[in-house]
Amino acid sequence: MDIYSTEEQQAEAIKRFFRENGLSLALGVIVGLGGLYGWKAYNQHQITTAEQTSDAYTTLVSSDNVLASADSFLSEHKDSNYATLAAFVAAKDAVEENKLDVASEKLSWIVANNDNTELTAIAITRLARIQIAQQQFDDALTTLEATLPEAFAANVAELKGDIYTQQGNKQQARVAYQAAVDAGGLTSNPLLQVKLDDLAISSPAA
Repeated sequence: MDIYSTEEQQAEAIKRFFRENGLSLALGVIVGLGGLYGWKAYNQHQITTAEQTSDAYTTLVSSDNVLASADSFLSEHKDSNYATLAAFVAAKDAVEENKLDVASEKLSWIVANNDNTELTAIAITRLARIQIAQQQFDDALTTLEATLPEAFAANVAELKGDIYTQQGNKQQARVAYQAAVDAGGLTSNPLLQVKLDDLAISSPAA
C-alpha cells in the first residue's frame, strides 16, 4: 500500500479497500474460524479416543482373565500403543498358564503390528525363548536372525548359545556365549559366565 500524506487519504483508502474486498475478507474470516473450530474438534476427538482406549486397557489388565478379552481389544485398538502393551500382558499371562502357543501368537502379533524398534526387539527375543522352551530350535534361530538394535546383541547371542547347547553343539554354543560376553552380556546376566565355563575345553593332562 502506498504511503499517504494525510490521514483523510488514508481513511478513504481503507474504506475503499473494504468496499472492494469486504466479501472476500468475510469469507476468509469464516473459513479461518471454521478451520480453527474443526482443528479443535479433531483434537478433542483424539483426546477422547485416547482416554477411552486407556480406560479399556485398564479394564482389560485389571480383569481376572486377560486372555479371554485380549483378542477383542487388539482388534478394536490395533493402531494404539495400548494394543502392544496389552499383547505383552496377554503373552505373560499365557506363559504363566503354560499356554505357550497363545503366548507365541501374541508376541508374533506385536512383531507384525508394532512400529517401535525396541518393543519389537523385546517381543522377538521373548518369542525365541518360547520357541526354545517348545524345542522349536530351528524356528528360534530363524526368529533371532531379525535385525535388532545393537543393545540386544548380547541377549541374542546368549539365546543362540542356549539353542546350540540343547542341540548338543558345544563348539557353536561356546562361540555364541563368548560373543554374548564380548557384547557386554555379563553386565545384565552374570550367569552367562557360568554357561561359558561349563563348556570350557579341558586341557590334556601333562
